[in-house]
Amino acid sequence: MCGIAGAIDLTGRRPFPPARVQAMTQALAHRGPDDDQAHLEPGLAMGARRLAFIDVAHGRQPMANETGTVWVAQEGELYEYPELRGELVARGHVLRTACDTEAWVHLYEDIGADVFRRARGQFAVSLWDWKSRSLYLARDRAGIAPLFYAEADGWLLWASEIKGLLASGLVRPVADRRGLDFFFNFFAISGERTCFEGVRQLLPGHYLKVCNGAVTLHRYADIEYPDAGEERHDLSAEAAAEELEALLREACRRRLVGEAEVGCYLSGGLDSTTILTLASAEHGAPLHAFTVSLDRSGPADEGDKARQSAAAIGSRLSTVRMNAADICDAFPEMIVAAESPVLDTSAGCMIRLAQRVRPAGCKTVLTGEGADEALAGYVWFKLALGGRLPSGPVHRAVRRLLFGLAGGGRLPPFEAVAGTRPAQQITYEMMAHGRNRLYSGAMWHALDGYSPYDELGLDGERMRRWHPLNRSLYVANKVMLAGMLLAAKGDRAIRNASIEGRFPFLDERVVDFCASLPPEFKLRGLTDKWLLRQVARRALPTAIARRSKTMFRANLFSLFLREDRPGWVDQLLSAEAIAATGYFDHAAVAWARNVVASPWRNPFQRLVFDMGLTGVITTQLWHHTFLGGGLADLPRWQAPAIAEPTAAAS
Repeated sequence: MCGIAGAIDLTGRRPFPPARVQAMTQALAHRGPDDDQAHLEPGLAMGARRLAFIDVAHGRQPMANETGTVWVAQEGELYEYPELRGELVARGHVLRTACDTEAWVHLYEDIGADVFRRARGQFAVSLWDWKSRSLYLARDRAGIAPLFYAEADGWLLWASEIKGLLASGLVRPVADRRGLDFFFNFFAISGERTCFEGVRQLLPGHYLKVCNGAVTLHRYADIEYPDAGEERHDLSAEAAAEELEALLREACRRRLVGEAEVGCYLSGGLDSTTILTLASAEHGAPLHAFTVSLDRSGPADEGDKARQSAAAIGSRLSTVRMNAADICDAFPEMIVAAESPVLDTSAGCMIRLAQRVRPAGCKTVLTGEGADEALAGYVWFKLALGGRLPSGPVHRAVRRLLFGLAGGGRLPPFEAVAGTRPAQQITYEMMAHGRNRLYSGAMWHALDGYSPYDELGLDGERMRRWHPLNRSLYVANKVMLAGMLLAAKGDRAIRNASIEGRFPFLDERVVDFCASLPPEFKLRGLTDKWLLRQVARRALPTAIARRSKTMFRANLFSLFLREDRPGWVDQLLSAEAIAATGYFDHAAVAWARNVVASPWRNPFQRLVFDMGLTGVITTQLWHHTFLGGGLADLPRWQAPAIAEPTAAAS
């Protein structure tokens, strides 16, 4: 894995100052502490920070083909590189390294932009074709590796993190209130819009083409679910379990490559324990496991389950113990890493967990993300199995009752997600309901009727052909997985610690296979991830294979209500700080704090404003961190200085 950054002139062939691209890559140093390199030519700059795994001695980026007419900088890995290398050599290509990054330039020579459809792995890539003066920016189809871009002063700039764009000195940090409102509806960041005005994120499964100043966006891949009734009913349960296990074993095996030790995150639940078991078997020895234990700072502590799982597999287990104070202390660092507000406070735990990995001798970890979205792991998916309750009059009545208890106010249309109602929409409505009272009048005025549901960009006609469960799974992949689990809790926390995360459940073949399955193989009665449990029964103790789903999360705003809370909490929520940002109404925030602190309020109202206030405090913290400081006694993020050119250089 690496961090990539660069710029292309949309107006001609102006030179991009080397000091600017150096500042951009320096802002990404945590993503690639092993090397820093750039390629510059008239009208183009490509830079890369390298975290070296494969061909450590020779894999410097950016890389070129033999003639220097095609250049590439990649973050990530192509997991089919051994096969690709053999194919390329057989077709006469000369490869000078054993690094997977080099495959991009030669494969592009053969098949052009179809290279992205052919690629298998996790990646964000910048690819430059000198002959046609075409730049391609692409991102893997799951959205594991991030890539951001912006236009400024006639340049299109890109970077693995927004900090790289800000470090160019050409992109000013200004709040995009629509991006913030998306967060307050979906507790995740939009697939495309960010919280910074003018800064966009490349969508998963898409590439951007820049040619002769024209910028066009193209989709090259997506999850394809069969029409309802057309799922793979030819498979027996036993055959399906065998195929899923084989695919997961292969996915784990491919993700063990490299010249550094691989570890594994372990919650003790079904997903991570299955990955640890299969990966250890493919490795030939138990992998080092890493877990978090919560000390009265979350609804459930899975530390004991993790210890039981590690013992059953024979893995060495490193445990990070966290309490409420520890999570609060980690949160300013989490916001710097995330570059956005964060609702899930357990992301603070993930920052500390990631920081334990490299000192233990590992540079990468396998994780279990993606299983819940592939095989229906969350409790709300159980509403979608029959397809009746989410669209029925009973559900409408319950919705009205619950939100009446929360204080009433505006609600989105019942079928707000591209004309459908996924099972998890009730959770979106809960998050959004708090903002009805918490936003300032100026915030509502600035939003000017904006609907974040329109921002989802989903094809409702296509979705309505699928089984209701698959609709909900698709939305989960597009919203919470890409916008939160793989972002703040995934990539940003992991890469902040200069390590890499790898995700076997997000292997393309695993995702496609699970998408093709009948709904009852995913959710059978009230048993979630039914088929994965059949796989687990083969390799795990029965008690582990039968474990119910427990979401790893810490307490929300109550973490910031403790008597020993850090001083910056009250500073960020003061009348002066609230007025300075302009997003929220201070009187409403004070009222909501009383609601959350009072055991006498109805539980639903407390939950709604618990979520809402967590959004408020983390938004205020984000604003302080990136938009000038001054709200609290906390440092703010500052871009690396852009070095002045020396007389000799000029």
